[in-house]
Amino acid sequence: MYKRVLLKISGEALSRNGGGRSISPAPLTFISEEIRKACRPDIQLAIVIGGGNIWRGAKDGHGMIDRVISDNMGMLATIVNAMALQSALEHKGIQTRVQTAIEISRLAEPFIRRKAIRHLEKGRVVIFAGGTGNPYFTTDSAAALRAAEIGADVIFKATQVDGVYTGDPKLDKKAKMIKNITYMNAIRKGLKFMDTSALTLCMENHLPILVFNLHIAGNIKKAVNGEAIGTLIK
Repeated sequence: MYKRVLLKISGEALSRNGGGRSISPAPLTFISEEIRKACRPDIQLAIVIGGGNIWRGAKDGHGMIDRVISDNMGMLATIVNAMALQSALEHKGIQTRVQTAIEISRLAEPFIRRKAIRHLEKGRVVIFAGGTGNPYFTTDSAAALRAAEIGADVIFKATQVDGVYTGDPKLDKKAKMIKNITYMNAIRKGLKFMDTSALTLCMENHLPILVFNLHIAGNIKKAVNGEAIGTLIK
């Protein structure tokens, strides 16, 4: 049982079939409902959301757009997704606040650590958008950073697969799922579930990471309740 949780969701999860370049109503509704089911008075939930369904930073720049500018565009994409998720959660009666690393005060609050913690203590879901506010960092790094700053008990990385595998299960039929692994072994094996800088930050701050399938109904609630699902990295 956890008290304060940071949930990391990819931007692609908001698109149809996880591969589109938009925000689709069906996955947005599903995700917001799963979060609603997991919310309890004794749980404090923060969320970091990616922007890959809109813009994938340097990857979408194709070398034609400056890396810093491209990463800034990706950070703006996370704010769009955060606003969409906020609206969907509030539609289900969940008080939600968006805080951004990039100041955009007409749309959301700036990230202020003490204010974020106060929102959590009042039972509000806090969505952290804008990544870290700096180029060259992924939203995985933003999740690790924000989790450390707010004193989260765990990071839930909700993905497209059931956990961490020895290889890509979509390409390698022999890939096996790993139930438990240490941070260092995950780094040594070069497992690609999270970038190395984010994983190192979690290791330095003793932040366990639970990787599980976002698209299985009830998984977020199971994770919050401490049930054995997915892969635990600690």
